[in-house]
Amino acid sequence: MATTGPVGGSTIDVQSLVSQLVAAERRPLDDQVKRATSRVTTQISATSALLGALSTFQTSLNSLRTTTAFSTRSTSSTDTNILTASATSSAVPGRYDVVVDRLASAQQISSNAFAQGGTHVVGTGTLTVSLGSTSFNVNVDGASNTLAGIRDAINAASDNPGVTATLINAADGAHLVLTSSKTGASNPIQVTQSGGDGGLAQLEYTNLDQANYTQLRAAQDARVFVAGTYEATSSTNVIEGVIEDVSLNLVSASPGTTVSIDVSFDKNAAKEKVNAFVAAYNTLRGMLGRLGGYDAASKSAGPMLGDALLSGIDAEIRRTLSTPVQAAGTAIQTLADIGVTTQKDGTLKVDATRLDSALANNFDSVARLFGTEDTGVAARLYDQISARLADGAGIDLRNESLQAEQRSLQKRADDINVRMQTVQQAYLKQFTALDTLLSTLSSTSAFLSQQIEALSNMNRQ
Repeated sequence: MATTGPVGGSTIDVQSLVSQLVAAERRPLDDQVKRATSRVTTQISATSALLGALSTFQTSLNSLRTTTAFSTRSTSSTDTNILTASATSSAVPGRYDVVVDRLASAQQISSNAFAQGGTHVVGTGTLTVSLGSTSFNVNVDGASNTLAGIRDAINAASDNPGVTATLINAADGAHLVLTSSKTGASNPIQVTQSGGDGGLAQLEYTNLDQANYTQLRAAQDARVFVAGTYEATSSTNVIEGVIEDVSLNLVSASPGTTVSIDVSFDKNAAKEKVNAFVAAYNTLRGMLGRLGGYDAASKSAGPMLGDALLSGIDAEIRRTLSTPVQAAGTAIQTLADIGVTTQKDGTLKVDATRLDSALANNFDSVARLFGTEDTGVAARLYDQISARLADGAGIDLRNESLQAEQRSLQKRADDINVRMQTVQQAYLKQFTALDTLLSTLSSTSAFLSQQIEALSNMNRQ
């Protein structure tokens, strides 16, 4: 039975005494576990930070680790009001002269005038409207036999492939205007009728009978001439294939006007990729410095100072940055050759003038410097980091080891709790017994004192 204070005349506070003894015995054990746990937690955080920094840097290498990463092409036009262009990475750089003879257009036709406007009763039956090779039927009954009703029925047809009907109200009456949404000579509009009262014959329009309509705009293909000789046509205002891997985007027709399209390596995009690489590396360098460096001013060391895992990764990356890439060519073999140099603090710096010169004069060599398989700077770094991040590699094994140690420390803390409970019970039992003994002795002492005093009183009588 636990005792919470002095009992039986004893002055022993058993609970307080036991608590102090258990705390004194527990303190060095707890301190040892706390120090170890703090160390492991710090190492886990540091390893996670290293893994995250390497993963982020590896992602940045994706835009550089193949030679095709530099194959983006830029295009320019001497007159963007007439013609623009776009090119794939396979397009051959060069200048191409183009004349935009005509644009592609969608057909538009306007019916003869109906004097009574939209309420004019045309007739009943079935109108068959065709757009190119696709047609749809419009059933016209007594409820929809007006010019406006026919317009609405055409627009509401669920299988309408792209013919819009509108009414234009002019001085001579209303005109039904049919407009195609599809450009090109292969998409003409035709209208035929059948059944009913025959009134719909006023709206027929075919290749052989065009008396009921006036053509406002023809269904026409776009046409260009390349290099002054080669003709190319298209049903849309985008012409592909006449210049391999280049799309011509026609803006306006200008017969007789030559527009030059320049296709070139996209030096600005390449420059941005190199600068992004340098920025990503410098971010990684900053993290490596914080993890493994020493700040003399604050006299504080990084959590991985002197760690063989960190120093091995750092040395490997530095070595790759400085190793010449023979496959890049004779003029360019190192990052320094394109103006990327290492500063005193280990970060990289870009000389914009040298980089511009390298891209202007040796564009393919710059691409090979970074992207040559196995030996290119970005390609090699990507593979090396992949190996470092792989399951079973150093970082993974370090994490597993630290997590196992963390679990062991938690078990050790639990064991201390169990042990201290046992110690507490033992102390309570021991001091409770002592307290009971002292209480008994105190009672006996009081009894003897009373007896002695009684005898003394008797003798005095």
